[in-house]
Amino acid sequence: MTEPHRTITQHAFIALAPPDEAKNELAHALGPAYAAFPDLRWNRIEDWHITLAFLGELPVRTVQRLRPPLAALAAARPSLELALLGGGHFDDRVLWSGVEGDLDGLHELAEAVRARVRDCDVAFPERPLRPHLTLARARRYDSTSIGAAAACLDDFTGSPWQTERLHLVGSTPRGHEGPRRYQDIDAWTLVTGDWTKASRSGPVGR
Repeated sequence: MTEPHRTITQHAFIALAPPDEAKNELAHALGPAYAAFPDLRWNRIEDWHITLAFLGELPVRTVQRLRPPLAALAAARPSLELALLGGGHFDDRVLWSGVEGDLDGLHELAEAVRARVRDCDVAFPERPLRPHLTLARARRYDSTSIGAAAACLDDFTGSPWQTERLHLVGSTPRGHEGPRRYQDIDAWTLVTGDWTKASRSGPVGR
């Protein structure tokens, strides 16, 4: 008797990523928090990203289907000027750094990304966009460290940077041995050029 066919799945999302210089600035500012709260589940710096659309767990073939429409979208969308700003937390469980800059453009890009996903008949969680970088998560027994770690970023203001690429990110497929890791499935360069940003600027509330 043959085994039933198993669909290979993976978690996936579409995101922007800060350049190394911006991530290094933030990592330096996090130095005291790293030292004071080593038991937090710190995200790897290479995994820091601004999620535009969280897709959840999908068949690998479905995720691959998104590559051509996302490539076309990136080729028609301008780069954005953003910066990292301060820190905060969700429900004393998740530590994040905020984002400021061309937030109107960021929301427009996120909606354009989500529209392309819908056009591919791919269902995904329709969560409101809250621009941030997730930095760490608290362990179940810890209800105080996240708030204290966020306070370490109260005075942090990062240098502005230009978004470079739109990233389609996927986890190792379900059933893969070892810890789940995320890496780019593909990434596409956004359009660069001159445009007015001043009217769109504004920080995320903390």
